[in-house]
Amino acid sequence: MKNPALWVISMLLGAVILLCFVRPQAMLAPGPVVAAHAGIAQDCFACHAPLKGAAAARCITCHAPARIGLFTTRGAPLPKGGIAFHQQLREPDCMACHTDHAGPALARHSPVGFSHALLQPAVQSRCSACHTAPTGLRLGPLHKAFAATACGDCHTTRGWKPAAFRHDSLTPVLRSQCATCHRAPAGALHRGFGTMNCAQCHSTTAWEPANFAHDRLFRLDGDHNVACATCHVGGNTARYTCYGCHEHQPAATIAEHREEGIRNIDNCVRCHRSRSESGEGRQGGERGGDDDD
Repeated sequence: MKNPALWVISMLLGAVILLCFVRPQAMLAPGPVVAAHAGIAQDCFACHAPLKGAAAARCITCHAPARIGLFTTRGAPLPKGGIAFHQQLREPDCMACHTDHAGPALARHSPVGFSHALLQPAVQSRCSACHTAPTGLRLGPLHKAFAATACGDCHTTRGWKPAAFRHDSLTPVLRSQCATCHRAPAGALHRGFGTMNCAQCHSTTAWEPANFAHDRLFRLDGDHNVACATCHVGGNTARYTCYGCHEHQPAATIAEHREEGIRNIDNCVRCHRSRSESGEGRQGGERGGDDDD
């Protein structure tokens, strides 16, 4: 060879290739095999085809897909309740999920992740065949409300989180039981509404913006369009008073309403639903009294 450098490079390359076959463990440094394969640790070609790497065809000579998850490689039956989904794969592709070598210490090797795309389409939607629904105090009650096949309404096969929860996946009864999953804010405003009236202000599409229809209770028109604390003393929305502005004398007010046949005046908005003096909103056949404003 006319070029000595090229000759040296060729010799070194040939030596490296030869050593890859003679001492593959040392040359390729894939790390030790798993304990179950310790018996073939020195027989690389039990799993690897020359120059082609590991092949699923060689794996299934020992691991028959039809028996994986049901029997050990020695034929002993596994305890019932195990997951045997290998029979539902599109095709045998062992290396898509498994690796028998720990890898070099400096390579920071991590296990190969399972891909749901390997499963047949019909099996991909049967989440409960492999997964169990959460049973904790926070998520357990929520997941009990769904059918076993409804996982795809919130989750994807790409990851359990983040989940895109939709309230319309729940039954109408459960959609009205907000307190099952949500806690009411601790502020004084919400204390007066209890845990069953969330829909008065909020919707299942989003918590905000909220739309409280105060007109359903009392129309805030004219001089009544004031701060909440004017009527709800101390921020307690469970109670209200009209005496903060109207100079009513309880005795005179009681007498005036009795003249109209009205004996219960504890709830003013029962009859007076706005600044109007028409007595709109009266119930039970009672006659409406006049508002003295």
